[in-house]
Amino acid sequence: MDKIIEIRDCTAVYGKNKVLDQVSLTITKGEFIVIIGPSGCGKTTLLKMMNGLIVPIKGEVLVKGQRLAECNLVAMRRSIGYAVQGAKLFPHMTVEENICYVPCLEKKLPKEERRMLAKKMLEMVELPAELAVRFPGQLSGGQKQRVGIARAMASDPEILLMDEPFGAVDEITRRTLQDELLALQRRTGITVVFITHDIGEAFKLGSRILVMKEGGIWQEGTKEELTEHPKDRFVSQLIGR
Repeated sequence: MDKIIEIRDCTAVYGKNKVLDQVSLTITKGEFIVIIGPSGCGKTTLLKMMNGLIVPIKGEVLVKGQRLAECNLVAMRRSIGYAVQGAKLFPHMTVEENICYVPCLEKKLPKEERRMLAKKMLEMVELPAELAVRFPGQLSGGQKQRVGIARAMASDPEILLMDEPFGAVDEITRRTLQDELLALQRRTGITVVFITHDIGEAFKLGSRILVMKEGGIWQEGTKEELTEHPKDRFVSQLIGR
């Protein structure tokens, strides 16, 4: 299978604190990877390493066969969508302007092309086209999160990195967004790396689940492998077995 992300013996620090310790990971194209673990175990650091927002002090990161330390990061990031909790939309921009922001960095899109792109992306996340003219402050929490996913997908990325993207919405909306993301991933074949603290969410979404502890990958496997063969008491307690 095609490797799309490779983390090779990477160590990362914040100040004097070692956050990741010689982590290695290979992700193949089309996987839905979910990362779980206690706060401070290195989940977000690992995710940010995948698009060059954090640089390891040791080891190397490859995306689509290219070393991030040697490639054009701006160009590479255009093939990587990034969505976080609360969507973090630009409040002074309309929904259309938010969605088209990254594609417009590469080239200036004509007005009609921007309108059609926004319409297409809103349809993809099951939102009405008329929301394109609204501002984030006029949207519900669930709508904002959908727009955040639409913005992350607007540049037609091959990889989608998501850091607790549904943590700020109610439970009913969260389940709906999970279903929509799964359908979107299956339809497009995009590779997704998704961080969550919700074990039910991890088991529902992940084709492979990584359990992190103390700056390393403690155990990985499918939902069935983790529940039937947890490595130790820590994993059993984490997944509520």
